[in-house]
Amino acid sequence: MVKDVIVTSRSRDEFIDVTHELADAVREAGIEEGVVTAFVRHTTAALTINENADPAVQRDLLTSLRRLIPEQGDYRHAEGNSDAHLKSSCFGASEQVIVSGGRLLLGTWQGVYFCEFDGPRTRHLLIHVQGS
Repeated sequence: MVKDVIVTSRSRDEFIDVTHELADAVREAGIEEGVVTAFVRHTTAALTINENADPAVQRDLLTSLRRLIPEQGDYRHAEGNSDAHLKSSCFGASEQVIVSGGRLLLGTWQGVYFCEFDGPRTRHLLIHVQGS
């Protein structure tokens, strides 16, 4: 089963918690054991698994990324979003989570985040659930 979830960002760069969307897809698929894969078909967005207990972690990540890969730089890409392409390449376009007992096997503090680097935009998050 592949589910297409619409993700809407509000700013140029932000992390959006999509853990609930993955858990919903697992429930809808009705599997007990397997794997769920999340995939982004955008070159200026990405996915990551990181802490979801303290929102300061996402703020710290974004602040550090802005410092390491500034919006304005010696870029040649004409669209003016080279920094977004660089940031998305650092994170990657997909994440996988093991499913057991019908639940995502994430750590206590882990969440799955859609990483927006060229917003605000409406994006697509593809979720594939595969049971064993």
